Formats: sequence, structure tokens, C-alpha cells
Amino acid sequence: MSQQVATRQPHRHVLDVAHSPSSSRTWRAVLLPVAVVLLIGTVFVSVYLAAFHAPRPHQLRVGTTEIGTHQAHLREDLARAVPGGFTLETYPDASTARQAVQDRSVYAAYLGKGELLYGGANGAAVTGTVTTAFGSVAHAEHHALAVEDVAPAAAGDTRGLSVFYAAFGLVLAGYLFGMTTYQLAPRLQYRWRMASLALFGAVGGVLVTTIAGSTGFGALPGPFLPLALVVALMGVAVGATTMALLQLFGSAGVSIASILLLILGNSSSGGTMPPAFLPAWLRPLSEILPVGVGVRALQGISRFQDDGLPHALVILPLWALGAALVVYLKDVLRRTASARAVETG
Repeated sequence: MSQQVATRQPHRHVLDVAHSPSSSRTWRAVLLPVAVVLLIGTVFVSVYLAAFHAPRPHQLRVGTTEIGTHQAHLREDLARAVPGGFTLETYPDASTARQAVQDRSVYAAYLGKGELLYGGANGAAVTGTVTTAFGSVAHAEHHALAVEDVAPAAAGDTRGLSVFYAAFGLVLAGYLFGMTTYQLAPRLQYRWRMASLALFGAVGGVLVTTIAGSTGFGALPGPFLPLALVVALMGVAVGATTMALLQLFGSAGVSIASILLLILGNSSSGGTMPPAFLPAWLRPLSEILPVGVGVRALQGISRFQDDGLPHALVILPLWALGAALVVYLKDVLRRTASARAVETG
């Protein structure tokens, strides 16, 4: 009687028989996340250190009521104290100079004989810079420096930094919204996506203003509706821009948005110190990017007689509408291509 010997095949796990990716795809999957994240991190460190490792004023606007030889000596003393640090405006009297500090036409005004007007709401960096520089001027004139804070910081924002943190949180939320809306609903119709964006902006404006404004921490003590409007416009502008970058560049748009809005936007915002303290290559971004435009308006509404508000009401809607147009055009093109594919199929 012959015996049949059965050959037992070894058990193979489903993962063992799965097609393994090609070598190039494997290396791409390994290296690309490392490269992208390190690039963003390197940009963050480089930009923030370039901006804040040794800040000094560049043409910081200050005023004076002194004229003639007294003003000439003042210019020389300021140039000696901080070379290239100040640009000097002349005012006819103390009342006009005071008004200029209060609406942030200038950051300080020297009235002569050691008297200095400044705005504490501009933050510790500005206060320290102007009191040190004009202290040297007063000493040269044989006077003790007498200072008066004519635009003090809010009681809930003694360091003048709250607007930066509020703006940073808002920009982060807008950035995350722009990504999340496509992750959760990649084929959502355009009108509903825009409705979601508008809802995000409106609710975000109310929430941030409630928390940071007079009803909350008192860091932004201005009128509620203008503050909420600017906050909402900032959120919508950042969210829409993130959406547009994702539509234009695909997954690379995430990295581009983080560099443009989170890194360059927040570092140039003027929330920690005025743009005059930034390097020359970074300074112009404060007048263009949504973060800097919004921060200046929020500071103006709160402490500086609406400084920056008209500019924000133009620039922020332009960002939002321009980005929404890009998203619309990409959406139309995608749907048209899908329709043609169906017809030809």
C-alpha cells in the first residue's frame, strides 16, 4: 500500500503577497515628508531669527515741535543715538503733536526741554527705543527726560502683545479651515463651500472679539462690531487663500500656505513690534499680507483712532474675493473636464 506524502505549503499572510511598491516610490515616501517638514522648519527659524534676533528701528516715525537750530541738533542727536533709526516730522504745537501720537501718525513726539509724548500701546520695544533715544537728546540739552503716555496700553494688554496672539490663533484657524474643507468634502459644490467659509468668518469674528474684547480679557477694548468685522475678514481672507493655494498646487499648497500665511504673515504682522523694526525685505509684507493688514486695523480700532482700518477694508476683501475667484475657476474647470470625460466615455 503506497503512501502519498502531502506537501504542506507554508501559510502566507495577506501582507506578504501584496505588491510591494517600487524602490523609487519607497524612497520618495521616506524622504519627501522629511524634506518638506525640515524646509518649513528651516524657513520658520530663519525668518523669525532674521526678524527678531536683534531688532532695531528703521526710519521709525517720530515728531517734534522744535524748529531751526534746535531741530537740527535734535536730528544729529537722534542719528548719533540710532543711525538711520528715525524719520522726523515737524508739528506746529504740542496739541497737534499729541494728536499725531494718538492716531499713530508718529510713535513719539518731542516737545523740547526734555518733554516726550509716546504711545505705550505700541509695545515695550517702541517705548524702550524712544525713551532711550530721546533720553540722550534731553541729556544733551541739559534736561531730565519727562515722559507722558498719551496712548496707553489697554488694562487687559499691558505688554501690547495680545493682538499678536489673537491674530496668530485666527490665522491658524483660517489655515486649518482651508485644508479641512477639502479633506472632509472634496466634491462639495462651490456655493456651499463659500457658505461654509462665510460662516467660519462670521462665527470666528464674534468668538475672537468676545474673548479678546471688552466682554472678555479686555485686550482689544474697541467697539465690538468694527473689531468683529476685521477679525471676520482676516479669517475669510486666510481661509480662502489657503483653499486657492490647495486648488492651484495640490498637496504642495499646504506647505506654500503655511510659509506665506503662518510664517511670513505672522512674523511681519507688527503684532509684537512695528514693521519699522523689521528687516527691509520683510517690512513691505506687513502692508500686503492679510495678517499685517488686519493686525494694524485691530490696533487702530482699539487704541489709535482707527489707524489702518480703511486700508484693511480694501485689502482684506481683495484677498478673499481674489482667492474665491481662483477656487471658482478651478471648480468650473474640474466639473467641465469631468463632464467631457463622461460624454466621451
